[in-house]
Amino acid sequence: MKMNRLTTMIGIAMVLGVIVGYACNTLAGSPAAAKEIAGYFGILTDIFLRLIKMIIAPLVFATLVAGLAGMGDSKTVGRIGAKALGWFVGASFCSLLLGLVFANLLQPGTGLNVPLPEVGSAVNLKTSALNLKDFITHVFPKNIFEAMATNEILQILVFAVFFGLALGHLHNQTARSLVCTMEEVVHVMLKVTDYVMRFAPVGVFGAVAGAITTNGLGMLFVFGKLLLSFYAALAALWVVLIAAGYFVLGKDVFRLLKLVRGPMLVGFSTASSESVYPKLMEQLEKFGIKNRVASFVLPLGYSFNLDGSMIYTTFAALFVAQAYGIELSLGTQITMLLVLMVSSKGIAGVPRASLVVVAAVLPMFNLPEAGLLLVLGIDHFLDMGRTVTNVLGNAIATSVVAKWENAIDPVDDALADADEALPVPDDGIVPVAA
Repeated sequence: MKMNRLTTMIGIAMVLGVIVGYACNTLAGSPAAAKEIAGYFGILTDIFLRLIKMIIAPLVFATLVAGLAGMGDSKTVGRIGAKALGWFVGASFCSLLLGLVFANLLQPGTGLNVPLPEVGSAVNLKTSALNLKDFITHVFPKNIFEAMATNEILQILVFAVFFGLALGHLHNQTARSLVCTMEEVVHVMLKVTDYVMRFAPVGVFGAVAGAITTNGLGMLFVFGKLLLSFYAALAALWVVLIAAGYFVLGKDVFRLLKLVRGPMLVGFSTASSESVYPKLMEQLEKFGIKNRVASFVLPLGYSFNLDGSMIYTTFAALFVAQAYGIELSLGTQITMLLVLMVSSKGIAGVPRASLVVVAAVLPMFNLPEAGLLLVLGIDHFLDMGRTVTNVLGNAIATSVVAKWENAIDPVDDALADADEALPVPDDGIVPVAA
C-alpha cells in the first residue's frame, strides 16, 4: 500500500532540506554566517511549532471528555473498564520505561551538539526547580481557562476527568446533547490536526535545512542511529507484550498474532491506527471475543493504550535532550516518565499524535521545542513502527480483558486455519491523512 500524499511531500521536503542546507553550509563563509542563514529557516520552524501548540488544549480536552462521558455507569461496564485501565496503565508504564532505558543505553542523540535556541524564544514555565511537591500541587488547576491559555496539559487533564465523569452520570437530554457536542468537537479537532499536519513539509524543510546549514551532513548519521535505536526498543517491547499475553492467554496468543497480522500490516503501511480499526475488530471476533467486550475495550484502548506511542514519547524527549547536550538527572527522567504517563492519555490514535504530547511536555523540562523538528524529518518511518506496535498492544489488551471476563468463545481450530488461509481483503480502507 503506497504512502499517502503528505508522507511523500514530507520525504521530498526532507531531501530538499538536505540539499539546500548542504549548499548553505558550503557557501557560508563562517559559522556565524551559517547560523544567521539558519535563523531564516527557523521562521518556518516557529510557525509550524505554533500551529502544533495551538491544537494541544482543545484536542486533549475534547477527546478525554468524550471518552469518559461515553463509558456509562453500570457495574459491568465499570468492572470491565477497571480491568482494561489496569492493563493499560501497566503496559504504558512498561513502554515508557523501555523507551527511557533504550534511549539511555543507545544514546541516539549524543554527538549532534545542536546549538541551543535564543533565550528569548524559550517558553516561560517554572520547570528549573521541578520537584515532587511542586509537581503534585501544579497538577491541579485553579482556573481552567488559564490552564488552557497557557497549555498546562496536566491541569487540563484533571479538569477533563472531573468534567467527563460528571457528564457521564447525567442522563437528561441536555447532558446527552452536550456529550454529542463533545464528540463532534473531537471530530473537528482531528480535522484541524489534519490541516495543521499539512504544514509539516514546510516545518520539516525548515528544520532539516537549518540544522544541516549549521552542522553539516554529519547529522544524518544521527538520524540513522535514531531509527535503528528506536526499532530496537520496539522489538524489546514486542517481546514484553507477547510474553504478558502468553501469561494470560497461553498458546492462544500465537493464534491471535496470526489473526491480527493483516491489520498490523495495514497499520504499518498507512502509519494510522484508525485505518486498522474495522479489520482489527473483525479479527478479534474471529478469535472468539464477545462483541460486548471488544466493542468497549478496543475503542478505550485507542485513547488509553498506545504502547508504541508511549515508548516513542520518552525516546523522543531524551533524544532532544541528548541532541542539545542537556543533561537530565535520573530523578528528572523519572518525573518526565510520570508526566508522560498522565499527559499522553486521551490522545487519539491518529498519525503523529504523539508529537503533540512531546510538544506539550518538552517545555516543562526546559527542553527546546525546536528539537521536535529534528525528529519530524524521519517521523513517518518512526510512526510506522509505533503504529504497528499500537495495533499489537490493543489486540493483546482486548484479548486479555476478554479472557479475564470469560468472554472468549471456543473456536474450532480447523475453521480458524481455514480463515487464516484466506487472503486479507483491502476492505476499502482509506489511509488517514498524516
